[in-house]
Parts: sequence; structure tokens; C-alpha cells
Amino acid sequence: MRNLLVCCVLFLTCFLTSFPTQAAGRVVHKERSLYQTIHVVKDRAKICLQFSVRRDQRNQSCIDTRNPQEMQFSYTKMMMAALLLVEQPESVLMIGLGGGTIPTALHELYPQAIIDVVEIDPAVVRMAREYFGFTSDERLRVYEQDARVFTRRAKKKGQRYDLILLDAFNGEYIPEHLMTREYLEDNRQMLTERGVLAANTFAVSDLYDHESATYADVFGTFYNFKIWQSANRVILARPAGLPEDTDVLKPRAAELQRLLKPYNVPIRRYVKDLAGRKDWDESARVLTDQYSPANLLKNR
Repeated sequence: MRNLLVCCVLFLTCFLTSFPTQAAGRVVHKERSLYQTIHVVKDRAKICLQFSVRRDQRNQSCIDTRNPQEMQFSYTKMMMAALLLVEQPESVLMIGLGGGTIPTALHELYPQAIIDVVEIDPAVVRMAREYFGFTSDERLRVYEQDARVFTRRAKKKGQRYDLILLDAFNGEYIPEHLMTREYLEDNRQMLTERGVLAANTFAVSDLYDHESATYADVFGTFYNFKIWQSANRVILARPAGLPEDTDVLKPRAAELQRLLKPYNVPIRRYVKDLAGRKDWDESARVLTDQYSPANLLKNR
């Protein structure tokens, strides 16, 4: 019983410290946008972007101004595991901007790549520019529109991407219309032959089984990437298939380790955590545009 109690305490401690919860500090900007209430909070050298969640706020992005390249959250580091599966991406689509941590890093790593960032809330774009040092240019482009609208138009124009990163969150969870089979199928069709999709979601949620079943329905097998330090999981999918033996990714991880050092991403350690094992109820109903029960989030 004592060992069980210790394990529970350790898990709870890990969950609370890894989840992007409210930060202490001084509110330097507060704004009610069309979509949410946004806070920018400063605590010494750290600046965090927060979106309202019912009665509190949760950090969506943070930077340390003493070392702005270093990623502050485990889940942003985990998203970089997609680079294990696609070398030198030439075209990237990022859904959700936050403070711009991931697109900024990819722009630095692959300056010749075209990176399209889609963010529905113009206020978030302004906050990223004003407080988090985010800048765009002819290769790092920002589109202020709904991701479903952008995706439909891009697919119709024949746009294709080597890497698609889904990281759109509102104050509570992923917008439900960005979780459905129809939306994921559109993304799959926009991937190039070597393309990879990475999606940030939660490791614990009442939608976990449904989300998993939906990704499996669209992509077949995928890596269900979780680490004990984080309450998030990253889904990695590649229509061309994934290695059953992840050891083949170790040489690639060794190459990336040096490149990702400024961002404090322990990419070599991630290889062993890439799992294809099904840990969800396979009978769970697939999420669709007609069936996307956001009410299941209430007890996540």
C-alpha cells in the first residue's frame, strides 16, 4: 500500500509540473479577443502566454528571455520527434501559433523551408510578435484563419507538405472540428510521399480512446509517443509507414542531437519511447463532423 501511495504521489507531481498550468508573476497584458481571454505574464526572465480555462488560466507558451531558444515545455520538445521521420523538410504546415516556439525553431533549423502557420486568433499573432520575439518573412508565413478553411483551400490548390504539425488548443482542449476523421483525412492527403504528421494532445482524457481510434482509422498505425515527464502525448503518423524496430532511428537521432542542443531537446532519449502498441479501446467510436462529443472533456 505504501509503495502504491508513493507511486500515485510521484505521478501526480509529474502531472502537475509537466502540464502547462498557471504561472506566477505579473500580468503585463490582458486582452479579450474574439475567441478567448489572453494573458501575458512575466515572472523575472520568463514570459508566458495564457488562455483562460473556466476560472483560471493555463500557459500555452513560455520563453526565458535569457535563453529564448530553449524550449520550456516537454510537449514542444516532443513535437520535434517528427524530425526523426523526415529529413530536411522543405515544406511545413503548423496549425496553432501560441508564442511561436516551434515554427521559430524550425525556421532556424531549416531556413530554406517554406513554413506556413495557421492561427485563427489575430490577438495571439500580435502577442507572439510583441512579447515572444516571433517574426515572419517570405518563408515563414502566417495565415489568420480557421484551420479547416485553410486546409480545404490548400488541398484544392494542390498544396503539399513534408511535415504537418497540429498544435491548436483553445482554453480547454483541441477545437472539436480539428479532431474529426474528415479533418485528419484532409491533412493526410496534403502530405507528400515522405510526409509526416505530428499532433499534440493529452495522455489522459475522456476522449483518449476516441482520438486514438480516429487517428488509427485515418492513418492505420502510428507512434503513440509519451514520456513520464509530460501529461501530453504526441501522435506521429506517416502514410508511407513507420519502422517497427525504432532502433533504425538511432543514427538519425544522433545527427539531430547536435542540431537540437540549443533547444534542449533530448532527441536521442525519445527513440525508445516511440511506441506503436495500442493502449486504447479499439471499439471506441471514431470522431466525425457529425459525432464529436466535446462534453466528454468535462472530466478529463
